[in-house]
Amino acid sequence: MSDYKYMSGFGSHFSSEDPRYPNALPKAQNTPQKCPYGLYAEQLSGTAFTAPRKENVRTWFYRVHPSAKHLPFQPYMFNRYLTHDWDEQIPNPNQMRWKPFDIPTGEKKNFVKGLHTICGAGDIRCRHGLAIHVYLCNESMENAAFYNSDGDFLIVPQQGVLDITTEFGKIKVSPNEICVIPQGVRFAVNVSGPTRGYILEVYDNHFQLPDLGPIGANGLANPRDFETPVAWFEDRNVNGFEIISKYQGRLFVAKQNHSPFDVVAWHGNYVPYKYNLSKFMVINSVSYDHCDPSIFTVLTCPSLRYGTAIADFVIFPPRWSVQEHTFRPPYYHRNCMSEFMGLILGKYEAKEDGFMPGGATLHSMMTPHGPDYTCFETASKAKLAPERVAEGTQAFMFESSLSMAVTQWGEKTCQKLDEKYYECWQALKNNFKLTN
Repeated sequence: MSDYKYMSGFGSHFSSEDPRYPNALPKAQNTPQKCPYGLYAEQLSGTAFTAPRKENVRTWFYRVHPSAKHLPFQPYMFNRYLTHDWDEQIPNPNQMRWKPFDIPTGEKKNFVKGLHTICGAGDIRCRHGLAIHVYLCNESMENAAFYNSDGDFLIVPQQGVLDITTEFGKIKVSPNEICVIPQGVRFAVNVSGPTRGYILEVYDNHFQLPDLGPIGANGLANPRDFETPVAWFEDRNVNGFEIISKYQGRLFVAKQNHSPFDVVAWHGNYVPYKYNLSKFMVINSVSYDHCDPSIFTVLTCPSLRYGTAIADFVIFPPRWSVQEHTFRPPYYHRNCMSEFMGLILGKYEAKEDGFMPGGATLHSMMTPHGPDYTCFETASKAKLAPERVAEGTQAFMFESSLSMAVTQWGEKTCQKLDEKYYECWQALKNNFKLTN
């Protein structure tokens, strides 16, 4: 069978077993006295046991070895650029733009060693906040698995395909797709060359589909288009297999003598999943004015304040623009939210120069931003005929209600911050005219 098979649906309760071992799932109960094939039953909980049923997520594994069978964790010192210290730098309210982040060429780095934190906010210990990272790697993880004790990872590949092995099965994620690995799920990332992408990490909650309100029952990211892997396992003895944990923002490693990807069967609703961004159903104005970017929300992690997100994942896909009497690009704006943007491919409509694939921008809370001079002049004079916009482009935004701090790596060490970004607005003219 192919290693890459999926079940569809968002928030569904799935059941899966490796077809090589039929009936590995116990019947009518979770923990029989003896599991089929001599397997161990183990639960992975993503919420408190007493969380309301509509929010409660957990999965039952039936595995060759329980996860507890490993040696004690020790500090893992390979990555000094993965951080949650938001006081490294003096706060900087300026508009920020990064040129494409460098992928290592000489030095070998796998996914874990290639994690670099750009910015974030909050407190990991209190389970409140988020972090934004990039991964820059060129080597696969061998005899090693990683899991995040602090929160969920939303992974956005920009260059290179990710071949991800999880406890649930295998996932292949290409640019213009995303993948969510929930808190605690163990996974390994294989790559086949220079690889780069972005990660949104949330501490508070799990990602969910946004409410549609007046849009109705359908639209935006449809639940049926999310894919979860089917069960796949290996029973492989390995001397010194590394289990790497991100715990309270630091890395630790424990060794064991077997692969952790030994889950023969599982069932539950706490699962990793992927989504192809090209399947997003765009909602837009067909009369006048530019809609707020919230209409492009793929996934959200809500805060305790109704209608306000710890983080939204928003995309700006190819679409038709037909508004009349309207300045069609994004409007000039000051926001009570923080906006971090990345570019997967193509050219972003509001800034066709300077904002490049593999780079990023950050417009902090209440920092003004909007179209550059060229975009404003062009759009102000354009003939307002139906127009296909963002063709061949995929930009995205991580938007948060938290005020984010930039790390020392993000502002200094990476040496990719564009000090001349502010210049793109300086040519904007005074067009004010008195009229009768």
